[in-house]
Amino acid sequence: MKTQSSAIASSAIAVSIPGPTDRRGGPGTLQAALGVVAFSLTFPATAWGLEGFGPWALVAVRSVLAALIAGACLLALRIGPPDRRHWAGLAVVAGGVVVGFPLLTTLALRTSTTAHAAVVVGLLPLTTALLSALRTGARPSRAFWAAALAGAAAVAAFTVQQSGGALTSADLYLFGALLVCAAGYTEGGRLARVMPGWQVIGWALVLCLPLTVPAAALALAVEPVHLTAHSVAGLLWVAAGSQFLGLVVWYRGMAAIGVPRASQLQLAQPLLTLVWSVLLLGERLTPAAPLTAAAVVVCIAVTQRARG
Repeated sequence: MKTQSSAIASSAIAVSIPGPTDRRGGPGTLQAALGVVAFSLTFPATAWGLEGFGPWALVAVRSVLAALIAGACLLALRIGPPDRRHWAGLAVVAGGVVVGFPLLTTLALRTSTTAHAAVVVGLLPLTTALLSALRTGARPSRAFWAAALAGAAAVAAFTVQQSGGALTSADLYLFGALLVCAAGYTEGGRLARVMPGWQVIGWALVLCLPLTVPAAALALAVEPVHLTAHSVAGLLWVAAGSQFLGLVVWYRGMAAIGVPRASQLQLAQPLLTLVWSVLLLGERLTPAAPLTAAAVVVCIAVTQRARG
């Protein structure tokens, strides 16, 4: 109850603060960056969760727990349902961010290391920017696209090198996750301009409850469960941190600085994930890490300054 109460209080505070509007950065950039930090822990936390839960159970239970937190916030603040015209967009967010990306990456992490899976996040900024341009008609500058492509190439090369350069059976899951997540981010960023970002992910989570509750019950009955400190901590983080609170600040940030620019902050996410993987999972980093980090910092700086 304390954890749930803390989450409600935090969300209430976030709602009471006016949303950021400075498209050049400032608070919007900070919130998007906080979302990236939260997301960078997702793969290591998922690896922990898989120590005690099956992949289907982990995804379904995390979605249910996140929906309960979101639903409690919506009820406590007496937020009415969104307009009917927004439900189609919320369905895209739900399919991409609530169900698609968690499920596909969890299935991939059964046989893939977190370093290999990080290639998805490395390519996600470019994919999100491309889908955003198609969906919203945005036209970022040539300097923006050049830096975005360079950053994506650097991160992709680094993460592939970390995994030995070999493709695995998990790659189809990872590329599928890349596409559905980019669609969810793009639509969520668009909706966050007309409604608070936390409500976007909140209603998307609640929308999935008729699917995730029976799925969780079935998966828990079929897949063996072995509760450990790691598995419980991993489940709680992917539910509360990655699935709800991280997306709250992420969508607020995207609404403030724009989807293409916010998406480029995710170029740092694979490197952060690798750091957490060393600290939490005992994986090793190669000497290429600081060089790639420097290249990514330069690319982020260029994309944040480039004018669309």
